[in-house]
Parts: sequence; C-alpha cells; structure tokens
Amino acid sequence: MSHKRVSKIITSKDEWQTPQWLFDLLDQEFHFQVDAAADEMNSRCRWFLKKGGEFDALTMTSWMRSDWPQVNTFFLNPPYSAGNIDKFMAKALEESKKGAVVVCLVPCATDTKWWHNYAMKAQEIRFIKGRVRFVGYNEKGEQIKNSPTFSSCVVIFKHDPGKDYRIDTPWIGGTIYQPKR
Repeated sequence: MSHKRVSKIITSKDEWQTPQWLFDLLDQEFHFQVDAAADEMNSRCRWFLKKGGEFDALTMTSWMRSDWPQVNTFFLNPPYSAGNIDKFMAKALEESKKGAVVVCLVPCATDTKWWHNYAMKAQEIRFIKGRVRFVGYNEKGEQIKNSPTFSSCVVIFKHDPGKDYRIDTPWIGGTIYQPKR
C-alpha cells in the first residue's frame, strides 16, 4: 500500500521553515538576532523585509545596520531555488568578513560551484544525521513536515579578523543528531 497525501501542499519551494528543534539547538549556541532569509510566515526570530518579492538581505550594503546596534549574529536558511543559494552564500561570506557570524542551513552539495566558492571558505561545517523535515502548510492551513531528497548541513561563517584565511579548509565539526520522531 502506498502513502497518498490527502491535501495539497501550499508552501512554495522557497518558503519551507526550519524545524524548531534545529533552530533552538543552534540558537542556544549562537543567540541569533536576525533570520536573514525569512519572512513573517517562516521566520524563527526578527527578519529582513522583502521588497517587491525580492529579499532585502541581498541588496543591503551591510546586515549589521546602524539602526540595529549590536546585531551581528545571523541565521540563514536560504531559498534553495536556482541561483538564490549561490547569492545568499556569497552574501553570508561577505558579511562574515565584516564581523558577522552567519550560521547557514544548506544542502550538502559538494558537487556544486557555490559549495566550493563559499561553503569551503567557512570556518566550520556540521553534518546532520538523517534528512531534515522542514515545516510547511497544506491547503487546510495545517502544519506539515516534509524532507527534501538531499542531506543538509550547517555551514558556519565566523571570520577572525586577526587570522590568515588563505587556506580554504573549514573545520568539520560534530554531527547534529535529530530528535527521535
């Protein structure tokens, strides 16, 4: 017998929310101040606004704004659609070089250009055991969880201005274990 979904998923491809358990686990360590690629429907903390459907985070000169003093720790679950993940990872690396700590939840895509151009320039990569079940909604407004067809990891950008980063080798951190379902 096969599983058949009884209602239609209405959450768009780029709008799936980070599971609360994973956000909370990382937030305990990093104390996030902004969810850099979120909106009012899928954010886990304060977020940057979208303008005309575009993510404001990509067009901002700096994420560390003068009207938000002391904000320098960001969570980033970027949209995974074509081109977006590349742009967000480039921005995460750029912001980290300005002093921001950016913790990214991304696919383990070691065969892509963005992985080698950006993820491999992070200070740490943590792998998640099992597939992450992201949170979305069905046509009835009920919360549903769904896993992508790929594994996920956490890429952490936290440049130390006094350190020489000519060697692009991140530290492979510990495994993140999901709670039992």
